[in-house]
Amino acid sequence: MATGKSFRELELPQQRSQDDGVLFPAVLSPNSSTHSTAVQLSAFEDAIKAHKPWLESLLLKSGAILFRGFPVTSPSDFNAVIEAFGFPELLYVGGIAPRTQVVGRVYTANESPLDKEIPFHHEMAYVPNYPTKLFFFCEEEPGIGGETPIVLSHIIYEKMKERHPDFVAKLEEHGLRYIQIVGDNDDPSFYTKSSWKSLYKTDDKNIAEERAAKVGVKLEWMGNTAKNITNPLPAIKFDKESRRKTWFNTLAGSYNGPATEKTDTRNASAEVGNGDPVDDDAMKDLLKILEEECVAIPWKKGDVLLVNNLTVLHGRRPLIKPPRRILASLCK
Repeated sequence: MATGKSFRELELPQQRSQDDGVLFPAVLSPNSSTHSTAVQLSAFEDAIKAHKPWLESLLLKSGAILFRGFPVTSPSDFNAVIEAFGFPELLYVGGIAPRTQVVGRVYTANESPLDKEIPFHHEMAYVPNYPTKLFFFCEEEPGIGGETPIVLSHIIYEKMKERHPDFVAKLEEHGLRYIQIVGDNDDPSFYTKSSWKSLYKTDDKNIAEERAAKVGVKLEWMGNTAKNITNPLPAIKFDKESRRKTWFNTLAGSYNGPATEKTDTRNASAEVGNGDPVDDDAMKDLLKILEEECVAIPWKKGDVLLVNNLTVLHGRRPLIKPPRRILASLCK
C-alpha cells in the first residue's frame, strides 16, 4: 500500500504480522529520489505534512513506523522532521533517565553505558504526565547490537492475563507505586540514576518538592538524597483509539528479583498500589513473554522511528560493537 507518490511500504524479515495482517512496525521508504539532499529533506517534510492523517492512521494500526532511506543526516534534520509532524512537545520533567538537549526538540536517548540493557517500558509511565508519541533517530549506526526492541503492549496484557489472572486483576484494581532513590548528582553508570536536581530542574529542595507534587510524587529526604515515591498509578490502561487494554507500566525495569535476592543495583523498585509485593512468578513470565513477542530491527544511519507510546513498549539491547548514537524526542 502507498499514499500518493511520497511513500512506499517495505517488508523486513524482523517484522511481525498482527492478527489483522498489519505489519509491526510499518516500514516506509521514499517512493522516488531526487539529486539534491536539501530538496529531498524538504520533500520529506512536505510529504509528512501532506499525508499526516494517513501517517497517523498507520501509526494507530501498526503501533510504530520506521522511516528508512530518507535524507535525515543530522540532529537538525531530525528536528525538522519532528516539527513537520506538528505534535506538541512534552518537556522531560520527572523523567528518571539522564538526557541532554542537542538541538531544538532533540535530546540524547538514555545516556547510561551502551553495553547495558534497558528493560522494556512505556516512556514515563511512572508519572501522570507521559508522552503519547516518541521519535528516535539513528545518527550513528551501531556496529553490532544496540537495537531498540519494541513490543505491542496489548499482547503482553493478554498473555499475562491468561497466565496470571489474579496478579493482573490486582494490578487493574490497585495499580503500581514506583520508588526510586535519587542523589544530588547524576550517575550515568545506570539508566535510572538521574539526580533529583535533574529530575525537577532545580537545585532547591523546596522547589523540587513542589514540582514533584505536581506530578504525583512525594520526596522523602535523607540528607541530600531523596526517596522519590509516586502515588499509585494505573498499571493497565484502556487505549480508547485501539479499543484494547495495554500493559502500561515500567515493571520490567523496576523489578529487582525475588525478595531473598534483591539488590540495590537499580535504586528503583515497584510495589502493588495496596502495598503488596510484585509476584515473582508473574515477573519471570513477563520477562520471557516480552522477549518472545518483541521486534528488534537493526538500526541503519538516518532511520527515524515513530512509536505510539500508548500501545508499544520499547527497550535497548546491549551494544556489542560501537559506535552507536540514537537521539530522541518526546511528544504529547
